Amino acid sequence: MTALTNRLNRHVTALRACHRCPNMASGPVSGGPVISRVMLVGQAPGVKEPLLGKPFAWTAGKTLFKWFTDTLAVDEDCFRSTVYMAAVCRCFPGKTAAGGDRVPSKDEVANCSEWLAAEIKLLLPELVIPVGKLAIGQFIDPVPPLTNLIGTQRTLQKFGHAFDIVPLPHPSGASPWHRIEPGKTLTHQALELIRDHPGWKNRG
Repeated sequence: MTALTNRLNRHVTALRACHRCPNMASGPVSGGPVISRVMLVGQAPGVKEPLLGKPFAWTAGKTLFKWFTDTLAVDEDCFRSTVYMAAVCRCFPGKTAAGGDRVPSKDEVANCSEWLAAEIKLLLPELVIPVGKLAIGQFIDPVPPLTNLIGTQRTLQKFGHAFDIVPLPHPSGASPWHRIEPGKTLTHQALELIRDHPGWKNRG
């Protein structure tokens, strides 16, 4: 465990110092070197996360952690300390001219995928929870309609390691999908799959 701790600490230190993508509006955001058999993979931080120094630290995070508290019976602090939190891109991409968050480019996603690959090889997760279509697309391509995907569990192999994934919709306030049917019920089913997964029970 000490060797793994040291490797993960070095990984996170290097990640936080990354400046590969010059068009990103912030430096990398990391959930820290949490050794876990469960990984959560988000899309990219928003404008607030670089200031607060952790992923899912603002509005979407409030919804996400309420899901976990209500169904998994873990609060935000417990989740953050027992689950490795990654993302498709670790830096805030910036805003578009219309005022929304910019979607990361293919090159930016490819650059950051090297960090995700290294994390999967280090942690050998039993369960990966991709949140939102951009994150889901790193594991399932093409991404099927959410009504055919959320509430299901799949086993796949990526970066030389086999693991289960249970996708979640993005908890953004801009999307009503998880608040209306069938999205509301399917999201709850996905959370129950996470709760009952052996990896979740042995995550720490």
